[in-house]
Amino acid sequence: MTQTIGIIGSGLVGKSVAHLAVAAGYKVVISNSRGPDSLSKLVKELGPLARAGSVEEAIAAGDIVSLAIPLANFKTLPADKFVGKVVIDQTNYYPGMGDFRRTDLDQGKLTSSELIQQHLKDAKVVKGIHNIGWIHMQYNARPKGDAERTTLPIAGDDAVAKEMITRFIEAVGYNVVDAGSLADSWRIEPNTPIYFWPYAPEVPEGLTEQEAKEVYRQRGKPLSPEQARQLISTTKSPSPIGGTLEGLPPIHIALFLELASANTVEG
Repeated sequence: MTQTIGIIGSGLVGKSVAHLAVAAGYKVVISNSRGPDSLSKLVKELGPLARAGSVEEAIAAGDIVSLAIPLANFKTLPADKFVGKVVIDQTNYYPGMGDFRRTDLDQGKLTSSELIQQHLKDAKVVKGIHNIGWIHMQYNARPKGDAERTTLPIAGDDAVAKEMITRFIEAVGYNVVDAGSLADSWRIEPNTPIYFWPYAPEVPEGLTEQEAKEVYRQRGKPLSPEQARQLISTTKSPSPIGGTLEGLPPIHIALFLELASANTVEG
């Protein structure tokens, strides 16, 4: 039976996950805070395997539920609807963006995925597909056996849920390595070596902004499972904890702002 991926959030990340999922033959139910009617154009673009729904419908339909929302919005998730659900946590902690900040996250007493798991106490949360930019999420996907296939990490506390997420990520175009428990997921969070940069191409100096954008839209160098494990195992606790705009390639910020100003970023 074809599995369904329920996606909460139709912004750049949610759209990329939806495209990957339907390309791999999964059904998709995608939702956002504005309701299904706002997603008609996206659903048409995704094709017959996709439909729009409310957040509750996406949760109910999903064999796997993707959280493609800002971490700051986690309390809006209806925890009682997630009972028994396998969840991909794609959120990231960016304390410098907006007014969302938590002392327990800043002090490393809790990882962002542990925070999600606390809220969704009856779900099975797995951190994954969070450490690669939305642009390269689609561009870097490659079939099994392809020499250019790269590797993404996951972390979680439930072995069955991790296996389910692993199969999904492998199906949409990536190798997978296990980074441990949710408590260990700090090793794959923002401001760590495996976050973002390994999946983006190098942009030479001296290019115009348009030329730089064209280069940046290409895939990055492949990261082997062995290289990914090495990055994870040698990671030191980041200080400060959390991501910053300064920690991202400037051209990535430029592309994001371009899309935002064009009013194409949906949440």
